[in-house]
Amino acid sequence: MADPDAVEYLRAADPVLRDLIDELGGVERPRDDIPDDHFGTLIRAIIGQQVSTAAARSMWLRLTSRFDGRTPTPSEILADDPETLRTAAGLSHAKLRYLRSLAEHVADGSLRLDELPALSDDEVIAQVTAVTGIGLWSAHVFLMFHLRRPDVVAVGDLGIRKAIMQRYGLSGLPTPAEVETIAEPWRPQRTLACMFLWHSLRATPVLPDR
Repeated sequence: MADPDAVEYLRAADPVLRDLIDELGGVERPRDDIPDDHFGTLIRAIIGQQVSTAAARSMWLRLTSRFDGRTPTPSEILADDPETLRTAAGLSHAKLRYLRSLAEHVADGSLRLDELPALSDDEVIAQVTAVTGIGLWSAHVFLMFHLRRPDVVAVGDLGIRKAIMQRYGLSGLPTPAEVETIAEPWRPQRTLACMFLWHSLRATPVLPDR
């Protein structure tokens, strides 16, 4: 459950959020089947791009079943036959290319996963978006759900934009810049505010594409 102090902070900061929070009563962090390790979470981010929750879960399970039910290592991905791996996991050619790019970045040390928790949000974003196929959206959700950073707003997310449009009485979907402006009073609890907005749509982010 959300921190009561953080919830009260948002209620006091924004009357629209106050009404939404009172309507919903509470919110849980959606986990879906996101792994606990850095590498697995980023793999899951790639797999979940532009597909339904069910399709993403199916591909993730097919991939991990190829490696005895666990997250593969970078070396295992790079050593596997690309086309065989792609077919076994049900991946598109693009997703396979992104998966191999991630493995290559980790294997050659250009992406040091163990150092990510010590970096700032902006530094994490810069590191992970250097991987082909991991964009700002995926970086934001990696920060929110995996690193549990409290002050992240997924400005480009369609669900967030739709919820803001509905709750703030806008005539159309807000731009990412407009989302940033609306979200300014939520600092330093923007992640929790996003959770309430997603929950208002009964939506679960699936780590989609850039």
